[in-house]
Amino acid sequence: MTREPRTVVITGASRGLGLASAIHLYELGWRVVAAMRSPDAGLARLQAATGAVADDPRLIAVRLDLDDAVSIDAAARIIVDTVGAPDALVHNAGIAAVGCVEDMPFEVWEQLFRTNLFGPVRLTQALLQSMRSAGRGRIAVVSSQGGIRGMPSISAYSASKGALERWAEALAEEIAPFGLGVTILVAGTFDTEILTEQTPHHGDMNGPYARHYAGIERTGRAMVQRLKRPPGHFARELARALDERSPFARHAVGIDARLLMFGSRLLPGRLLHHLVARAMSLPRHGTLRSDPHG
Repeated sequence: MTREPRTVVITGASRGLGLASAIHLYELGWRVVAAMRSPDAGLARLQAATGAVADDPRLIAVRLDLDDAVSIDAAARIIVDTVGAPDALVHNAGIAAVGCVEDMPFEVWEQLFRTNLFGPVRLTQALLQSMRSAGRGRIAVVSSQGGIRGMPSISAYSASKGALERWAEALAEEIAPFGLGVTILVAGTFDTEILTEQTPHHGDMNGPYARHYAGIERTGRAMVQRLKRPPGHFARELARALDERSPFARHAVGIDARLLMFGSRLLPGRLLHHLVARAMSLPRHGTLRSDPHG
């Protein structure tokens, strides 16, 4: 008797970590539901990378825009109707933006939270009943170093990823009694488009935070070149995580993510604050006065 392949739903599967993960899991024998905003182009990319034929039942593309509630609900219906309850749901899709709090337009904050948090929550709500009824499944949430600690110039992104992690922790407690698990994967620096053309910059380069941006860009460029890893490394870690049996797990993927996670657990907050400022070449701290009239 032939065993049915396990099914994984991966959001943002058309490029970057999502594309690498879809390719790797397909090659491991999974049935991959690639959820993305441009399914025709994304599916062609996956077929070219995997050698899959046009009607391969183990490679399915679904349109999904996490910033659109109608799109999320429609994608969930197609997934359940096509493959039933998925064995794994990977929340990989997300967007980033650069800009200090004072510079960042509020509508960008709203867009980041809709895409990075509210979209994954809504998709999970739509698929959870089928997974709970099946009594199996794992939800993997892709976070970042900004989810461990709020980072200067990407505060909106950090806040959305931090909220995503807190939601995933709570979700794990809620669904564990039904045989479902949750894994948070904290991604370090990987060689993907989000490091280049995908991240808009809203900072005023002639404003009061100009020195912040200059220092962060200078040191950040050097760190990225030194630390970035190929997306395939992340894909292999994800595959291992989907085989976990514990109700909840958190893993750092990449040396920089591991170091930051380790430091956030062991170092005093004040020391970590100064280390981050030094590492990112931020201007020297000003004097904080307890008496505004002193």
